[in-house]
Amino acid sequence: MTRRPALARRAEALLGSAVVSTAPVAGGGLSTVTKLRLSNGSTALMKTHSQAPAGLFEQEAWGLRWLAEVEGGVHVPEVLGVDPECLLIGWVESGRANADDAAEFGRRLAATHAAGAPDYGAERDGFIGPLPLPNRSAPTWAEFYAVRRLLPYAKLAHDRGALDDDGVAAVEAVVRRLPELAPEEPPSRLHGDLWNGNVLWGQEGRASVIDPAAYGGHREVDLAMLALFGLPNLPRTLEAYHEVAPLADGWEERTGLFQLFPVLVHACLFGGRYGARVAGLARPYL
Repeated sequence: MTRRPALARRAEALLGSAVVSTAPVAGGGLSTVTKLRLSNGSTALMKTHSQAPAGLFEQEAWGLRWLAEVEGGVHVPEVLGVDPECLLIGWVESGRANADDAAEFGRRLAATHAAGAPDYGAERDGFIGPLPLPNRSAPTWAEFYAVRRLLPYAKLAHDRGALDDDGVAAVEAVVRRLPELAPEEPPSRLHGDLWNGNVLWGQEGRASVIDPAAYGGHREVDLAMLALFGLPNLPRTLEAYHEVAPLADGWEERTGLFQLFPVLVHACLFGGRYGARVAGLARPYL
């Protein structure tokens, strides 16, 4: 059992509880992730970043709390403490999911989405990974998806050499067609970065979601991102979701349309094959 004094003292100041031990956790991107054992017998996860962009952890904490407001919605670890360089949340002990667990996640995700949002966007800009995420509202989903999601990241990917001129032109062509391609719906309460790695399956089979980039948007965005990197038993999740909250006709054909955004983000961050993938995703909608 080890205890890093500096980390422990920082956590204790936020928690008001003694830290018995600390252990490093793999992953976390730019943040350092640590498992904490507390004197009251509970366990917590601590994310620290000494040069975190202003508002990074505060916005993440807001997103977790906003998602957690929904009765019967997806489970979200409790926010235990936050400051500009640190976030503390409840620990989720890893387990495995079966088809029934995946179906329950689908039903709960439908409830979270149905809780809605005041507008497309959010009161404050956020982050998608380490990148700024513009959230200023727009009157329609087509406009919001164009000017807050697709075009900014297409430009950034191009500036970073990850997206060529043809890729930018393909994104711009899709943007011109968005009013006819993307059905309007009232804004849903989105996780916003709902890839497989941000869905944790607990030992009892319950899914918990972490690392949100939350905002009000089209619910098919979350579903498309679940499909991008593959969620265990995804067909059962989608089937149960559809039973509770039927999707508009053609939703399966729109999956690639709503995967354009996360693939552009990956192109900005990792370049290479993600930039090349953009044109392929855009082509069916030109």
